[in-house]
Amino acid sequence: MAAKWSCERLKDNTLPATRSPGSISTGASGQAESVPQLVDHLFRHKAGQMISALTRYFGVENLGLVEDIIQEALLKALQGWPYHGIPENPGGWLWQTAKHHALDVLRREARFQKRLQGEIQLIEMQQVTAGQDVDSYPFEDDQLSMMFLGCHPALSREVQIAFVLNTVSGFSAAEIARAFLISEATMAQRLVRAKARLRAAGARFGLPESGSLTERLDVVLDVLYLLFNEGYEAHAGERLLREELCLEAIHLCKLVVTHPIGQSPRVHALLALMYLQAARLTARIDAAGDLIVLPAQDRSLWNREMIREGLTYLELSAEGDTLSEFHLQAAIAAKHAVAETFDQTDWVGILDDYAALLEIAPSPVVKLNHAVAIAMIHGPQAGLQALFKLKDEASLKKYHLFYATFGELYERSGNVQQANQSYREALALTENEAESRFLQKKLRQIDGHAR
Repeated sequence: MAAKWSCERLKDNTLPATRSPGSISTGASGQAESVPQLVDHLFRHKAGQMISALTRYFGVENLGLVEDIIQEALLKALQGWPYHGIPENPGGWLWQTAKHHALDVLRREARFQKRLQGEIQLIEMQQVTAGQDVDSYPFEDDQLSMMFLGCHPALSREVQIAFVLNTVSGFSAAEIARAFLISEATMAQRLVRAKARLRAAGARFGLPESGSLTERLDVVLDVLYLLFNEGYEAHAGERLLREELCLEAIHLCKLVVTHPIGQSPRVHALLALMYLQAARLTARIDAAGDLIVLPAQDRSLWNREMIREGLTYLELSAEGDTLSEFHLQAAIAAKHAVAETFDQTDWVGILDDYAALLEIAPSPVVKLNHAVAIAMIHGPQAGLQALFKLKDEASLKKYHLFYATFGELYERSGNVQQANQSYREALALTENEAESRFLQKKLRQIDGHAR
């Protein structure tokens, strides 16, 4: 099955998404050596498209068969191209091969006889030859339908994210397992159970009925938001950032926003937020993978193209009278993005945005960020007073950044002893090694000042 395909893209994505398969050398010298790299690239960038398209033909109940068809096409490429040469359009060849196999299965399997006539005609009309542009096929609609399928209410949020990454984005079970710090076997079982739950729930491929479309769209946006956040600040493991998850969340959100159902202020606001946050990714860690806090970041490293994209989508999100949590978070991110220096940040505006966010989407983390904004305007003592009001929030008692914020404000107010204690409480709670190193560095600095 496609989920078992082994590759190392999360660890070392050797071919960026912007590079076309045709840009890989297909000359006689070195051709055999380039085939595994090319097939791995195609798996990453074409498998999700083909799985989505073939699921439309075969139905959700046969998703495992669809994955087998894709797997066989990839293996044929891996085995045949070193000897017969890489085709002019590798993606078109792969899609054509998969569809030919699908036609063979349709004709051979008695269980498909009911849909045989119509589906064979449909597939044959949509043949893509090896010399044609495979991107001319409307994969986007099928991928969007698959994304909505993956966000079916029968699945938990964590499984929804994994399912979408696997079937829409082409991430293998091993890659998703590494991203979420569980074993490959555990993730593979979750994906198998997810497909069983979808079958049991009678899930159908395609966009939901108009009555439930808005509700399911909200679920899709929530899943993409959680996926982006996991990439932006991983909850555990060695790496603070998983940039590929952020970029995949942006890619999927663009898939939504380019469809008529995604032409809404809330979708535009989420995409704006993602772009504005992702623009700062390269400046958030140093060469050793250690955290660089916002005041110390080199703003020349911020991605100005992403900032422009984010501001464009933020402007689009202002159409209509909708004001969502994504709007306010994107507005906050924009104020950070446009400030030339940390000292020039519009903290008054940010405080107002957090106050508005507390009105429409209150949460302990929003309250914590609101307290930070208070400290930036009115000083560390005012920030500490706001933090003390959150002491009874159960979820914050287990949140390392709550105590790290206490440590920072105590340190700024000159209370070294309380800062030391707060940083140690934060260190005991964090599971991310980059953040642990940062907190240990803070403790060493405080110990040095105390001497």
